[in-house]
Amino acid sequence: MSDRFFLDTNIFVYAFDRTATAKSRKAHELIRQALTTQKGVVSYQVVQEFFNVALRRFTPPMSVAEAEQYFSAAFRPLLAVHSSPALYWQALQLHAGSNLSWYDSLIVAAALEARCDLLLTEDLQHGQRFGSLQVKNPFL
Repeated sequence: MSDRFFLDTNIFVYAFDRTATAKSRKAHELIRQALTTQKGVVSYQVVQEFFNVALRRFTPPMSVAEAEQYFSAAFRPLLAVHSSPALYWQALQLHAGSNLSWYDSLIVAAALEARCDLLLTEDLQHGQRFGSLQVKNPFL
């Protein structure tokens, strides 16, 4: 086992949610653990989805300067999976063989490519497995 874990976009969004204090606290803890242990992983998709939400839907929206700072502090050290033909191929295979949406297929494929043991998300079924990868909802 690698002890690596993949953080989905919702973890980062909850870190900024002032209305869901328990989830926000847990999200901060997971991000801190990912950074300090160097076992946490994100993909390009997580970064894109987060900034799409942060720059448009946060109240108030995150500024570009804040986004640059957050990218440097949180995402850059965790960013391990980039877009590639192999990633798209694996995501297509996952999409064809399961009920996963295209975007969820990309997340699972990225976690598998990074050889993670856990995929932390609330968007998939808790306990679900994809080979050696297990889905865990950290907010349960």
